[in-house]
Amino acid sequence: MAQSRREKSEAAGYVILKYSSVLRRQRSIFGPEIYPEIGRFRADSFNTSGEELMVTKAYMIIDGNDTKAISGRTFDRISGITESVVSTASAASIEDAREAIKSAAKAFTLWSRTSPLVRRDCLARAAARLEAASKEIATVMMMETGAAKSWADFNVKLACDVLREAAALTTHVTGDVIPTNTPDSLSLATREPWGVCLGIAPWNAPIILFVRSFALAVACGNTVVMKASELCPATHYLIVKAITNDALPPGVVNMVSHAAEDAPEIVQAMIADPLVKHVNFTGSSHVGRIIATHAAQYLKPVLLELGGKSPTIVLDDADLDDAVDAAAFGSFMHQGQVCMATGRVIVLESVADEFVEKFTRKAKALERTNYGENAPLGALISKAAAARIETLIRDAVEKGAIRRSGSNPQGTFMDPTVLDRVTPEMEIYYAEAFGPVAPVIRVKDVDQAVEIANDTEYGLSAAIFSRNIAAAMAVSRRIESGICHINGPTIQDEAQIPFGGVKASGYGRFGGRGSVEAFTYLRWLTIETRKHHYPF
Repeated sequence: MAQSRREKSEAAGYVILKYSSVLRRQRSIFGPEIYPEIGRFRADSFNTSGEELMVTKAYMIIDGNDTKAISGRTFDRISGITESVVSTASAASIEDAREAIKSAAKAFTLWSRTSPLVRRDCLARAAARLEAASKEIATVMMMETGAAKSWADFNVKLACDVLREAAALTTHVTGDVIPTNTPDSLSLATREPWGVCLGIAPWNAPIILFVRSFALAVACGNTVVMKASELCPATHYLIVKAITNDALPPGVVNMVSHAAEDAPEIVQAMIADPLVKHVNFTGSSHVGRIIATHAAQYLKPVLLELGGKSPTIVLDDADLDDAVDAAAFGSFMHQGQVCMATGRVIVLESVADEFVEKFTRKAKALERTNYGENAPLGALISKAAAARIETLIRDAVEKGAIRRSGSNPQGTFMDPTVLDRVTPEMEIYYAEAFGPVAPVIRVKDVDQAVEIANDTEYGLSAAIFSRNIAAAMAVSRRIESGICHINGPTIQDEAQIPFGGVKASGYGRFGGRGSVEAFTYLRWLTIETRKHHYPF
């Protein structure tokens, strides 16, 4: 007999521990005086006390207004933890998406001519508004994605930093004076905004990645249509809700949400729309290839930040305790659901036994602690994700890997898993696990470590641990990655850095000058002060 939702919830006692007290603390925040779109519903399956909990109603935002789908359709986001509805969002059609694009195109006419000072002040206000709404947004993010509070809080903080950095960069959209062979003339290269930019952001770091998809574009004078993730539509809605009107003018940032089954046709239609001039996408390499292919059909530029299989290389003179801490953080933070997560730990054989012993001890210390309100790692996005990851682990063990820590998932919660003696015959050697699994690969020397680090289609982040900085620098120059850290974890991010990868991890950069280059195009302008000579 199928379990009722109440029975499922009672069987998963850690669910109630994790969320009920969080929501009780947040009840006063979710009053209608702050967010009228957040309603209450009674969810016995979520809380056996029958206490009223919240479900967020999310709309599209077009021209600064909450907008329902023309058809009236909505879709529900079901929590992977509780199997209860946590948000209900407007389900856009192609017609809805086109209305958002038209709004952005209309706003571009004025926004592109605003001064850097005005754009800076608007983005600074947007950062303040986002910060003021941080508790509400972080809580909804936790409900929709299962993230730990620490990860949600970090998302909000870095997203606010991104907006402030974008504000600071409005006066750095600069060009060049180009030497010319034409007498008495001036030759300039100016940077111009593309126009309407389409931004597509994922669920795994939903506040950071969503905000960076529009912040620098807006700073450069573009307007934006954001496509919300169907896995966290309310989180994305509340971000745009917070920054629209009081900070950014109507139409500068619009947002469309849609049901999962409608994604292919809506995204393709948005890319094809003649008013859309630029696309940025953060997500899997598989979908990134599809996005790039569609954009290429219309000769539209694309900024892609995609998947990773980031190596952490531990040399024989490394501080092993430091390397263990970094490898654990890089492998297990947010259940490994981070593009720059440590996908392989490559250790020189001479220190491998000691490293694995310390690493296993660290992982086991996290076992059975990742439940309850203060769970440090949070939950996986779905049970399907847990099953996929467990399949990778079983394949590795069947082919000779040793599982040093971890056990079968409990719902969407999974213990940190150390897999020792991973080899190329195992699927997890190449596959991006996107889960809390650390494959340990033992190597005989530095050359083999570099060879294995580069033996992947990805090239996002990397880390090298050594007390010899010169030697680590030499190794870093041989690694094929867009990011490399010496004596630091693969997971690092700051608002001002040029973030992006190579190979199947994408192209282009988010952050700092890299974003200015991505969200503008170079235009040649000449001014002649004497009559031009013509041959006829």
